[in-house]
Amino acid sequence: MTSSLQHRGAITLAFILVLGAVAARPARSQTFSTIHSFDGNDGGYPYAAVTQDEIGNLYGTTSGDFGDNGNYGVVFKLDTAGHETVVHSFSGGYDGDFPYPPVIRDSKGNLYGTTLLGQYGSPGTVFKIDSAGTFTVLHVFAGGTSDGCEPYQGLVMDKAGSLYGTTEGCGTSGMGTVFKVDNAGKETILHNFAGGSSDGAFPYYGHLLLDEAGNLYGVTYDGGSSRYYGVLYKLSKEGTLTVLHSFAGGTSDGCNPVGTVTMDKAGNLYGNAIECGTSGYGIVWKVSKKGGETILHNFAGGTSDGCYPASGVVRDSKGNLYGNTLSCGASGYYGTVWKLSPNAKLTLLHSFVQSDGAFPYGEVLRTPKGTLYGTTYSGGCCFYGTVWKYKP
Repeated sequence: MTSSLQHRGAITLAFILVLGAVAARPARSQTFSTIHSFDGNDGGYPYAAVTQDEIGNLYGTTSGDFGDNGNYGVVFKLDTAGHETVVHSFSGGYDGDFPYPPVIRDSKGNLYGTTLLGQYGSPGTVFKIDSAGTFTVLHVFAGGTSDGCEPYQGLVMDKAGSLYGTTEGCGTSGMGTVFKVDNAGKETILHNFAGGSSDGAFPYYGHLLLDEAGNLYGVTYDGGSSRYYGVLYKLSKEGTLTVLHSFAGGTSDGCNPVGTVTMDKAGNLYGNAIECGTSGYGIVWKVSKKGGETILHNFAGGTSDGCYPASGVVRDSKGNLYGNTLSCGASGYYGTVWKLSPNAKLTLLHSFVQSDGAFPYGEVLRTPKGTLYGTTYSGGCCFYGTVWKYKP
């Protein structure tokens, strides 16, 4: 698990490097609001996105405080008035601990997710919380070469109720896996990442994309033709992995992609790379169905742009993309929410100022009416993170 933790340290390096900065406090956007600030007793440090039910309630996870004060993470619910209910508080025992990824919700109101660590220190779990609040562990990862470990990415579900996800480590080469857990709790390893020029390694944050034909799409932080800059890949329903793009790094491409990718009706894929590009602060990219890459935006940092996008992107019907950056923005420090138009014009929708949140890792949730929701890892009233809303 040592190499896994080293790579996790690499991805958060950008976050650590800016911790000493001093930030100005610009005026707040009139359409932005913090709908909940965590205080440590009700959860703390949310890495993941939120999901929404039919009547507008939000569900999500907080990662916990590495066990300090008994805080091993929670699954929470926020009603439409912003009142929080802790659906489940992890104990660090039978139920695992540190739920970094988001939860998903099925049509019956059941929630599904993963924890970074598993039962009594095992390397992760897949869990279910039914609509009555009953918690069930569906799978405990074994680690080693026979199974994955440390599931940093969330889950997706097919029409049959099977769950798909990734682990950041372990597997036959120690570089992570793609797995399936069926509705009876049986796990199947669909792919063992091997790194090198024809494969990826170490998938981080967000979740996979599942298309109508059953193919999976995602990114890895490492691997590819450069060996170190990561890939965009497709895993067919038959289990064949194809590298669609290997990131080249430097100033001509991004490097180390993380988060969730999205697809348009023509089959083009969109996402982020957290670093490299012309200023070294990451990019927004598009890869065509034939594999050609277009860089849509190079983040420039400073106060008029974001830097270090870790959340993946979402896309509306008009072709606009939405996402977060971990840092920079008007404060110069705490991160942004941004919109990128089809003609590649970037608009900062909000720059965080710590009191309303800081350092957003989780992707943006966009409702059919265009309202955006998300989380920040830190900031808010008590520095334990926030849930925010942006209404256009």
